[in-house]
Order: sequence, then C-alpha cells, then structure tokens
Amino acid sequence: MAGISEVTVRVVYHGGAFIPKGQLTFEEGTEGLVVLDQPEMEFVVDPEERRRLLADLVADMRRNPLPPNSPKLTRDQMHERG
Repeated sequence: MAGISEVTVRVVYHGGAFIPKGQLTFEEGTEGLVVLDQPEMEFVVDPEERRRLLADLVADMRRNPLPPNSPKLTRDQMHERG
C-alpha cells in the first residue's frame, strides 16, 4: 500500500484497550495495526530436568527469604487483578 510507513509504539493492554506508553503525534482517528510480541513458551518434559529445575527454584527461595518485616497480604490482595 502506498503511503504506509512503519512506526513502533510501546503499549500496555488495560481496561480492554491498548494504551500508549508515551506521547503520540498521530491525528485522532488514525488507524494502524497492532503486532504483539509474545515470548515463546518452552516446556520441559524430561523428569530429571524438571526435578533439577524445581530443586534450583527451591534453593533460590531459601537463599532469598522474605524479610521478617515484610507486609502481610490478605487473600484478596494476593489475588487482585489489574
């Protein structure tokens, strides 16, 4: 298509709309195409590798415990969305 140039705009999806992260200079009503970057999911199926990854995760958690004075969250706070 003639007259189309590519512009990259960082956005965040919130409240059912893509909100730009920064100032835009487009005129009201300008149309565009949104292409989302999604990291590829990698699944580990080897039982030994899964055990090793879990052991590493638990070891990291033990090396970095929550401070004793960290705030106690309610169940509702832990499950808040948005």
